[in-house]
Amino acid sequence: MSDLTFTPSDPYALEKELRHVQSLMKLEQQEDLEQFKIKNAKASIAERQQRGLTWYPVTISKEDIGFGGKLVLELERPAGQQGLHLFQVGKNASLFGNVPGRSATDRPTLSGVITSVRRNKLLLATSKEDLPDWALEGHKMGIDLTFDEVSYREMDYALGKVMGAYGDRLAELRDTILGAREARFREEKASDLFYPSPLNESQLAAVRHVMAAQDVAIIHGPPGTGKTTTLVQAILETIRRERRVLVCAPSNTAVDLLTEKLAERGVNVIRMGNPSRVSDLLLEHTLDAQVMNHNSYNEMRSMRQTADQYRETASKYVRNFGYEEQQHRRQLKEEARMLFQQADDLERYITEDLLESVQVITCTLVGASNRNIRHLTYETVFIDEAAQALEPGCWIPIAKANRVVLAGDHHQLPPTVKSEKAGALRETLFEKAIKRQPATARMLTVQYRMHEQIMQFSSDQFYDGQLEAYETVAHAGLDAYDLKFAPDLPVEFLDTAGFGFQEITIPESRSTANPEEADLLLKRLAQLLEPYDPADHEDDPLSIGVIAPYRAQINYLKDAIEENDELSGFMLHRQLSVGTVDSFQGQERDIIAITLTRSNNHGEIGFLSDIRRMNVGMTRARRKLLLVGDSSTLSAHPFFKAMIEYVESIGGYRTAWELQD
Repeated sequence: MSDLTFTPSDPYALEKELRHVQSLMKLEQQEDLEQFKIKNAKASIAERQQRGLTWYPVTISKEDIGFGGKLVLELERPAGQQGLHLFQVGKNASLFGNVPGRSATDRPTLSGVITSVRRNKLLLATSKEDLPDWALEGHKMGIDLTFDEVSYREMDYALGKVMGAYGDRLAELRDTILGAREARFREEKASDLFYPSPLNESQLAAVRHVMAAQDVAIIHGPPGTGKTTTLVQAILETIRRERRVLVCAPSNTAVDLLTEKLAERGVNVIRMGNPSRVSDLLLEHTLDAQVMNHNSYNEMRSMRQTADQYRETASKYVRNFGYEEQQHRRQLKEEARMLFQQADDLERYITEDLLESVQVITCTLVGASNRNIRHLTYETVFIDEAAQALEPGCWIPIAKANRVVLAGDHHQLPPTVKSEKAGALRETLFEKAIKRQPATARMLTVQYRMHEQIMQFSSDQFYDGQLEAYETVAHAGLDAYDLKFAPDLPVEFLDTAGFGFQEITIPESRSTANPEEADLLLKRLAQLLEPYDPADHEDDPLSIGVIAPYRAQINYLKDAIEENDELSGFMLHRQLSVGTVDSFQGQERDIIAITLTRSNNHGEIGFLSDIRRMNVGMTRARRKLLLVGDSSTLSAHPFFKAMIEYVESIGGYRTAWELQD
């Protein structure tokens, strides 16, 4: 047995660690709730609709009595409002009345839980026995999603389950992932792989490694190395051997992408929850769509329609009718109730039938606890973007697994943590596993995105110099895109040291800007784009990303670009976008221009010191990386000192004086 990186001498070490994670999660929940209240108190109904948090207007199309005598409302929104939304079963929501003269914070509300969502209708199980007066007064009404306690509740429940596991498979997985038990592997065989594939050797090695893992395997995918392609291949190989697997990710976008890729390869896949991107292919693979295509769907629909008719007829009777009418009314209501019950039972049968024959179920981490699949277990659970997922979220699907495959890159952006006190949550389960159990990981080493000079600094700093650029991109700078750009430098650093471009701090937002540095970046960008003729590249327009670490700098850049004759057209035609590093995660552009913003006499660089952000920013560039900053401020940090030295070594260093000349 090899020595493990992490060998806790304290038998309760893992339990203490998980209890600490649980306490951090509580702090994060409190902070998240506070921010939710502040953010939504200021948002208009239209803004909330756009974010998918509100349906407005809605009408009450039916009233029913549910469990405990509480009122259940069917709410309907206009048919034309089929935009994306975040409403789903199990989420908390509240019906509100848009009463004239009442402010947003003073609107009357009726809270409840969503029990069904179908196209433009949803059921809200309320906390009251009667409809409040304001709901009967003819005011326009809407429904808001309220703070998402469900995710926190499920994460807390999963952590409790993991901590309490003893002598079972979950206890073994917990101990293996967290480094207290050695991971086991079968012998890797090339002949094990069935699917013919265009994978390179490092990708094939990762797939073989996944197939050999008995407990946990990690696919470590640096930028541009084809992590998703490799993961899909590993899933295809796995479903040849196993009846059904679960594939998760923390974000809807990542789940959607994997669902599409698997569907394109002919896999029988069901997407749980709401897809974030509406495409026919995705919608076709949702559980709702598959239920509608089932042989028994029409029978179920017919039952519900008949039940509706019975209930409607029963509601026409009034109390002062005679005994026979009352009996008939009671009988109709009872028959309606029984038909609804039979329709619900049939829907459960259809759902179970579909899930029984499916090869892959895809969902978010919290979606793994969806009521339709809550009871299922899996031989293998795959978690993509695991290095961007909060640890408690990962335990939700892992608790249902016999074997776990994690994919991601802990040298890119960590998960978003809103509470400063809970900052330690940024260390993910992926990061713990790859550090404590390095033998579980295989890194992908060939990247297909960027020029080798853009790649090399990141490769040296984060990936032990192991990355290599594929031949088609290794020398593909702007001059390879269009000879009018020749000669060009793939990486360029414009140094503003000695220019007196001082940063400005905006106290209200605690944000930082450097207008003069921003102007210099835009001047160089406009100069760079001068030879570009859109007519020559109608099929392959140039894409440009401008990145700044601070919101104040981004706002300045956006305003300045709008007023810039050379650049505003690129913005108008959506060839140029401006944002933080986070907004570019998972994306790429032909040109990336980064203003580092910080310039002061104390060598303070704030959260630029989280060098993972810089890794993500720089590796979005395919053909050209333009960096602008003050070397005297930045060089106080060893990473930026090394970066400037690297750019000098490849001939890409220039001072702002050269541009002024």
